[in-house]
Amino acid sequence: MFERLDQLEARYEELSLQLSDPKIVNDQENFRRVAKQHRDMEPTVEKFREYRKLRSAIADAQTMLADSDPGLREMAQAELDDLRPRLAACEEELKVLLLPKDPNDEKNIVLELRAGTGGDEASLFVAEVFRMYLRFAEQHKWRVEILSQTESDVGGLKDVTAIIEGEKVYSQMKYESGVHRVQRVPATETQGRVHTSAITVAVLPEAEEVDIKIEPKDLRIDTFCSSGPGGQSVNTTYSAVRITHLPTNTVVSCQDEKSQIKNREKAMRVLRSRLYEVEMERQHQALAAERKQQVGTGDRSEKIRTYNFPQNRVTDHRIGLTNHQLGMVMEGMLQPTIDALIAHDTAERLKAQSAAV
Repeated sequence: MFERLDQLEARYEELSLQLSDPKIVNDQENFRRVAKQHRDMEPTVEKFREYRKLRSAIADAQTMLADSDPGLREMAQAELDDLRPRLAACEEELKVLLLPKDPNDEKNIVLELRAGTGGDEASLFVAEVFRMYLRFAEQHKWRVEILSQTESDVGGLKDVTAIIEGEKVYSQMKYESGVHRVQRVPATETQGRVHTSAITVAVLPEAEEVDIKIEPKDLRIDTFCSSGPGGQSVNTTYSAVRITHLPTNTVVSCQDEKSQIKNREKAMRVLRSRLYEVEMERQHQALAAERKQQVGTGDRSEKIRTYNFPQNRVTDHRIGLTNHQLGMVMEGMLQPTIDALIAHDTAERLKAQSAAV
């Protein structure tokens, strides 16, 4: 581990020099790339330097223990009692910092919610969970752009697709993929019986053109009149776009914008992300054993969470976490749950790394 840290620090110093090189400063694309590498390494290098300072201070205190002055020895022992736990904690933090990073953590996401079992009640829950994510996004100052949505007859949403942009969106939201189950008495229930409904949530890291290459010959693009709210352009102009990726039969549509060009751009963003997810899934299957140890990229068919309204309870089934503040969770207070999922995922990866050594 410490050999890796020495190499990392040497590379960090090399990048620091590059950031003051006029040739790199004048090449904006190269400068951004170097600056990002430097910024990503900084927390680990700073923690390693803190570790070395603690080791040095402990060595000095141990030397003082051999002094003939009892007062000095007592002071040295007190210092050791303070420094040793800090050194152990620092070493554990370094182990976490050295874990392989998810390359998608920095990416924006495409968020898709769909009603599952439960009919109208499921569509109402789609609308409520989407609102929950909007509140969570507000807390992080992320930008949300709705690409498409289908409303139900009771005021819910049969499905909704949105792009969320901001700092490290995927690193937080990737834990939301899967089946979300709701248990409550529907408004239409006359006898007060609790019903169970379900919706699916998909969180796709937004793929860039360099991540996934799409050949124009593999696309069929259809245009049609948009429907729903939108003013005079609704049902009069062919602004809505449907793109079919022929090799995989993946279909994406967008009608949010009045401009056909803008709808096409948005649809392509979703298509790239869906095809990227297919490629990620293929890679994950090759690493199935590793994937079982993680909670970050759960199967979309897996039941991950239950929202029980009569008992004011939210349970995340992956880590057995129960929260009795359902109202606050539905208002977007998801961070405690996500923090617990991150901590569990990190602990499992550390355990796997220790077993492999």
